[in-house]
Amino acid sequence: MASLDQLYQRIALLQKQAEAIVAKKAQSVLDDIRATMERHGLTTADIEAHETKGKATRKTASKKTRVAAKGKVQGKLPPKYMNPKTGETWSGHARPPAWIKDVKDRTKFLIDGAAGQAVPSAKKPAAKKAAAKKTQAASRKTAAKKSATGVKAAAKRKGVASTKTATRRPRAKPVVVDGAAEQAPAAAA
Repeated sequence: MASLDQLYQRIALLQKQAEAIVAKKAQSVLDDIRATMERHGLTTADIEAHETKGKATRKTASKKTRVAAKGKVQGKLPPKYMNPKTGETWSGHARPPAWIKDVKDRTKFLIDGAAGQAVPSAKKPAAKKAAAKKTQAASRKTAAKKSATGVKAAAKRKGVASTKTATRRPRAKPVVVDGAAEQAPAAAA
């Protein structure tokens, strides 16, 4: 029977052999890919240009597509702010980066193209919508009150009970039989 040290040596030898086989297969696959790309005149830039968004198979591949040649990260939105020291950019959405998160006046970090965009004007339509919703809600409440009082007044004029006061069945009273409470059936209306 083999000793523990001999088994560890065999495991190490087998792991080296497995890694060599994987490397050999990977090299042959890469050679096939390279030959196919040369045959069709394709480059890696062509592959990255036709890669579908959000379906990157590896994290490293998706990072490469987001990083531009200058090292800046390009997101879905155009950059609005730029750090003059490092050249980092931020679109103004999501969580602010550390270099701008504690700054009260962010206008000094605005990029020239983004400076033309008026930030307060973006808030005006939202404020108008909120005010319109409030007035609509208030008008609905007053209309509901008017219609309810109108129905009551018309019912009083005709001598009919209000629509809100419906006839109710009397509540069942508990009946005590031999010390135990039982529910008596309600009287038929």
